[in-house]
Amino acid sequence: MKFNKKEYVKLLIYILSNCYDKPHVGKTVLLNTLYFADFNHYEIYNDSITHETYLKSKKGVQSKHFEKITNELIKKDHLFFRKEAYYHRTLHKYYLTKIPNINFSKEKLLIINSTINELITKNATTIMKHTKDDPPYKIAKLNEELDYENVYYRNPNYSIRKKFIYSHYI
Repeated sequence: MKFNKKEYVKLLIYILSNCYDKPHVGKTVLLNTLYFADFNHYEIYNDSITHETYLKSKKGVQSKHFEKITNELIKKDHLFFRKEAYYHRTLHKYYLTKIPNINFSKEKLLIINSTINELITKNATTIMKHTKDDPPYKIAKLNEELDYENVYYRNPNYSIRKKFIYSHYI
């Protein structure tokens, strides 16, 4: 799979545009939401949205291109970055300077919106605990790439196949 920068940027901006009013959404929540959107799409369509490489680290899921792309978007004045206090933590917050019109196919939007709705209320600690039990993350070794194929080992708590198929036909 070849990384699709255009789709990655679209997905990142779309997620940010749907959580700009959530004070707990920082880098960790963004990274995990990107990861789940890609892996959930792969579970249904056998293809990720962005073809991003995600890594298992001590801090949870890491995206190979996140830093480079967010820095480019900041330089182009599409994003604004700020560290903010949130209870006893410091969040790395990203804000859109304008909310663009992002177009995804109906199929992609169903997966992305479902992922956002499920995860966006979770804070960094909660979302990391959730991610650590997802088979692609759990199976990988530290600093290793997460294998998209491992979505097929998900248990019902993580699999979106039944939820998606059921809602798709209602």
